[in-house]
Amino acid sequence: MAQFDDETDRRRAALQAVVDPVLFHSLGELGTLREVRPRGRALEVVVAVPTDAYPEEAVLRERLASAAGADVDVVFESMGEDERVALGLRLRDFDGTSAPPSGPAQGHGGTARPNPFGQRRGGTRILAISSGKGGVGKSSVTVNLAVSLAAAGHSVGLLDADIYGFSAPRMLGVERPPMTVGRTLVPPVAHGVRVVSMGFFVDEDKAVAWRGPMLHKALEQFLVDVHWGAPEFLVVDLPPGTGDVPLSIAQQLPGAECYVVTTPQPAAQRVAQRSAALARQLRLPLRGVIENMSYWRAPDGTAYEIFGSGGGQELAEQLEVPLLARIPLETVVREGADDGRPASIAAPGGEVAAAFSALAERVEALGPARVYRSELKIG
Repeated sequence: MAQFDDETDRRRAALQAVVDPVLFHSLGELGTLREVRPRGRALEVVVAVPTDAYPEEAVLRERLASAAGADVDVVFESMGEDERVALGLRLRDFDGTSAPPSGPAQGHGGTARPNPFGQRRGGTRILAISSGKGGVGKSSVTVNLAVSLAAAGHSVGLLDADIYGFSAPRMLGVERPPMTVGRTLVPPVAHGVRVVSMGFFVDEDKAVAWRGPMLHKALEQFLVDVHWGAPEFLVVDLPPGTGDVPLSIAQQLPGAECYVVTTPQPAAQRVAQRSAALARQLRLPLRGVIENMSYWRAPDGTAYEIFGSGGGQELAEQLEVPLLARIPLETVVREGADDGRPASIAAPGGEVAAAFSALAERVEALGPARVYRSELKIG
């Protein structure tokens, strides 16, 4: 009997270590593993979930069975309201966003909360993807970079900060809005990427007509009210140009690294300089240039430079940063954006997927940007 209990305890410990695919923490940390009952050679496992429509039942069942090393019958039990509120507070603790006596941000419940990404140095690298103008494929680059980083084994969040031109949910094929746990929002996950966007809160055919303070407040809530789960990378899709949102991002994400997307043509390259100039004016480290739509490769293997050539390299040299990638122009990028299957997923063996994978590797290899504090200057 003691040996049997020891085996049950061993399996219980293994099950406690299973990471919830929706909440980004282990069942033991979350306190959601309720019961482990032997049933012959199998186990009955009871797990508490915050909603009747828990979106990843199959994934969690598979993880539990793998951890137990046995047949597992999983029973999901919905939490009561008090349990959901308590879990929401626990998630805030994990993010370091529990309300202090006084704090810089107000959650949507009216409680002061800090911004989990508000320090220059933290565990998350923040990649701000910018462009001087629209139409250069910045959002496609952002989404495919995020998916490629996730495919390389990293935990990745994507903040769609293009409030007026939100597109990340469609590009990632996400139809489920963030899940509400108490007063905390938990982002949906697609292709390994946790995503938050205005597209979850506004119909696609509706216009967002907001002034600067409302934009700032929306971005603030996307940071402080959302359980991001401390990802290794937070990729931020900035709106084109040099308006209110980049200013808010610089204030709320002071550790952000800036990456500029351009096309090869000189006109786009000259406009992209303005985005880089703003980044430097805001003292955000400029890490590199990404040239999109660099060429189209014909079936015979010939590369045709539809939009000219050399713009990305010239911009990188002017800014004294590396040219990190030349992304080819392929139909799969447009089709993937429409169908919710990023090119990195839709055509994993293709030239575009390889280019984005190489871009993810180069971004990772750069490492976190060094941040120099003005008070440490040597006079």
